[in-house]
Amino acid sequence: MEPLVRARNVHKAFGDNQVLQGIDLDVMPGEVVVLLGPSGSGKSTFLRCVNHLESIDQGSIEVDGEQIGFRLEGGRLNRLSERQIAVQRRKIGMVFQQFNLYRHMTALENVIEAPIGVHHQNPDEAKRFGRELLARVGLADKEDSYPRQLSGGQQQRVAIARALAIRPTLMLFDEPTSALDPELVGEVLATMRDLARQGLTMIVVTHEISFAREAADRVVFMDGGVIVEEGLPEDVLVNPQHPRTRSFLSRFV
Repeated sequence: MEPLVRARNVHKAFGDNQVLQGIDLDVMPGEVVVLLGPSGSGKSTFLRCVNHLESIDQGSIEVDGEQIGFRLEGGRLNRLSERQIAVQRRKIGMVFQQFNLYRHMTALENVIEAPIGVHHQNPDEAKRFGRELLARVGLADKEDSYPRQLSGGQQQRVAIARALAIRPTLMLFDEPTSALDPELVGEVLATMRDLARQGLTMIVVTHEISFAREAADRVVFMDGGVIVEEGLPEDVLVNPQHPRTRSFLSRFV
């Protein structure tokens, strides 16, 4: 089986700040990979590079056999147009720290906006699938509610349904619970655990060790723009081999 995501020697700098310094990572179809590490370790930057919200400086990232953001022609990598990159992103859903819902739209309208407005799906089909997704994240009774009428956890679950509405082959989660009050974190993590059980390929940046322990197939610890250690959750979280990993995880004991 070929990896769904294949990253090789990925570098990214912002000015003199070398954020990613040679990331090699494969993610198999149906796998849930959790990226752990201190702030500034490059986790979120790598995630944004996977769907080309940030352009890499060196290396390559392939999703489903297709290089993201570039095309090899005549032995040279040529940057794709924004329109071509937008087409590539159709297979990648992303959930951010902030919910970014349209305030003037209901929950259902937020979910179906991209399928209808961007992907030109049949409105009736988009609404049917949108209602299925809201039910899937436990919000079947909130389709007519506006964001101001929803809790933070409910808004983030609408954001998850919105990302799923494009029927992605890969889901990216960038610290999806960091903006939530502690009592709301559990409902979002429960939704993500359900997605993991359903076999959706996921890369998750989070500090929620419990989610990594229960839902991840593999845990990757990053620090200083490199992968320091990776392996099964029971190995990395319970018996980390690298001193930096042990130091980081000691804060959660």
